[in-house]
Amino acid sequence: MTDYSTCMITQYPTPVLMGKAKPIEDINNDIRQLAERMINIMVETKGIGLAGPQAGVSLRIFVVSIDGTKENARVYINPTIEPEGKVVANEEGCLSLPRIYGKIKRYSKCTVTATDLDGNEFTEAGEGLLARAFQHEHDHLEGRMIKDRLGYAAKLRSKRLLEELEAKYEGNPK
Repeated sequence: MTDYSTCMITQYPTPVLMGKAKPIEDINNDIRQLAERMINIMVETKGIGLAGPQAGVSLRIFVVSIDGTKENARVYINPTIEPEGKVVANEEGCLSLPRIYGKIKRYSKCTVTATDLDGNEFTEAGEGLLARAFQHEHDHLEGRMIKDRLGYAAKLRSKRLLEELEAKYEGNPK
């Protein structure tokens, strides 16, 4: 049994954020506890989505609630995404990269196929902010963050903040 009740938001450059997350083999009470904790973290930090690696867990799970409420949060286990539509650049931030924002190019529409907490597979289509949230959280499962998608000027603007996060990181050998 794994205790996920102490999971907290994980910030760059924590290694769990850089690697590809592992599939969830068994949806059990541990995974349900993790999902509940992730929803709580998302709501407490005023986010609209949170991926397993952001909670310090290298598992393919994310939660999304476009209005940021617990009531409207949905859990996506082992999700796959099919982006479609035109590519649109919009301002984006990330709970794991505090104070870093930039125009990120993403598809305007996206379909997610995932498993819910009862083990049922479902498909959900989203557009606009929902499609953006799906793609953002899926990026985390692949070890990608918005810092990897920033344009050149935004990367320059973020350089000092990224260096501060790196210096603050306890595991940093500096």
